Amino acid sequence: MLDIHSHILPKMDDGSSSVEESLKLLRTSAEQGITEIAATPHFYASQYSPQKFLERRAACAAQLLEALTPGLPRVYLGAEVCYFDGISRIDELEALWLQNTNILLLEMPFAKWSRRMVNEVAEIQNRRDTQVLLAHIERYLPFHNSDALQALRAQGVKMQCNALFFLSWRTKRKAVKMLQRGEINALGSDCHNMTTRPPRLGEAIQVIQKSVERDVWREFQRNLPDLSGKGERL
Repeated sequence: MLDIHSHILPKMDDGSSSVEESLKLLRTSAEQGITEIAATPHFYASQYSPQKFLERRAACAAQLLEALTPGLPRVYLGAEVCYFDGISRIDELEALWLQNTNILLLEMPFAKWSRRMVNEVAEIQNRRDTQVLLAHIERYLPFHNSDALQALRAQGVKMQCNALFFLSWRTKRKAVKMLQRGEINALGSDCHNMTTRPPRLGEAIQVIQKSVERDVWREFQRNLPDLSGKGERL
């Protein structure tokens, strides 16, 4: 099973604080049946150029690579890219794709999106050979009616949600209904540490399997991104 959103690289962002913590996150994920995990540290254009970000990511990944042991999930490199005005025009956007794919994991503002912002996301989707995947879609729901999200879905934009969406009694029913309607396309733990934000994707998968028809779950799995390309991986 794929975890497409995590912060497991040591000392890269507000996620794992050490190689030891990264290994604990990976071991816990493996115990929950996770076989592949995307390391998606935050990218903020106001802090780093894409080149500097990639250099720093490579250094942090190298530390983890030295400590990996058999039985852990395969780790693929990516980024959680924070939306900024003009993002559709930067030349290096492809360098931030999830490894072996054309997927851009995009974090949108936690506020109502303007028409211009929606149009810019659609432009990325339609003009740059990029598959936009909106990160933790459940966090935007309080700010929007369905129109903005439906407009992006109509353009081919896909949606990722976090495990907690299925684990909270307040949101579980809504999460299941969205997955059944095909409005959720990928799952992530969004794990940061072993205390306040540990890996819980395995728990969420158990909830899903108990809540939806087997054919629905199989179809969801069948349509998950394939990370097993020829590119480099940890």
